This record gives sequence, C-alpha cells and structure tokens, in this order.
Amino acid sequence: MAIVIRNARLDDVRRLLEIYAYYVEHTAITFEYDVPSFTEFQRRMENIKKKYPYLVIEQDGVIQGYAYAGSFVGRAAYDWSCELTIYLSHTARKCGLGRKLYEALECELRAMGILNLYACIGYPVTEDEYLTKNSAEFHAHLGFSKVGEFNRCGYKFGRWYNMIWMEKMIGEHLDEQPPVKFLFKN
Repeated sequence: MAIVIRNARLDDVRRLLEIYAYYVEHTAITFEYDVPSFTEFQRRMENIKKKYPYLVIEQDGVIQGYAYAGSFVGRAAYDWSCELTIYLSHTARKCGLGRKLYEALECELRAMGILNLYACIGYPVTEDEYLTKNSAEFHAHLGFSKVGEFNRCGYKFGRWYNMIWMEKMIGEHLDEQPPVKFLFKN
C-alpha cells in the first residue's frame, strides 16, 4: 500500500470537496450547513496556501484526506499560533492516515517557526449519530490538551452541540522570538 503526503494542488479541489461534503451533509463535525461550491472551496484553498501548508494524503494514488493550517485570530501578535483542520474520507478513518497527515503538517509548521497549534472541535453534549468524541480523542492521542469549552454554541440537525478548543505546544517560547517564515505553496 503506497502512501504519499504532498502539497495540495488546485486540481485536487473536486476530490477534497467530495471528502468535505460528506461531513457537511451527514455530521456535526463541521457546523457548516451547506456544502460550499467548487469555486468557494477553491478560493478558500488559495487563501490558505498564501501563508500556510495545505497537505493531502494519497493511498495507492487516491486522495484519502487533507489537512491544513490557518490563521489563529488573525492579528500579528498571534503569528506563532495557528488553527489546524483535518478531514479524512469517511471510508478511510481509523487506519493511521490521520496521524501521518497531522505529523507531516506539524513538521512543516515547526520549520516555519509556529509554536502553538489549536484545534476547534465540535463536541457532543451526548454522543449521537451526527457527532461523537472521536475527534477530541484523536487530538488528545496526538498530544493536544483541552483548554476550553463553549456550551451549546452550535446548532445542527435540530440539536445543540458544544465546541472545544484543544492546544499543543510544538516549540520554545523565547523572550526575543524570531518571526514566522510564512510560506507560499504552489
């Protein structure tokens, strides 16, 4: 089984949108109600790639997931922090691809000088068919710690869901911190 992690390309958008659409339509993992258009998804990818890595993981030549970093809050003082996002094909979960993808993303972010990783995660009041604690458990397994919870802040499928923030420190915080080396990925 050949596994390749590489930078996402614009010609990957159709497959990435297919992966994401499942989560929009069938889960509360994302609080987005409507699947974005191809053009909107492509615009989102282009904006992220101006500064941050956007990776895909292929298994035997088929994209099985993607992960990227994005601005945390969007103010200069937060440059050393970023928010991570990951989606795997719903048929490819629980086989180690998520770990490989996140480790590759973390390596790229560390090389840029990023110090703090954050994940905003939908979290069930009570687990149901739309949302479990799997995402929080996945992040905890990778060294993230829960640092905050917002109660009943997301409403989807006629139910209220919580949202948690998880954090992982990956670098040393210095008194004189060098600037982050933001990347432009083609």
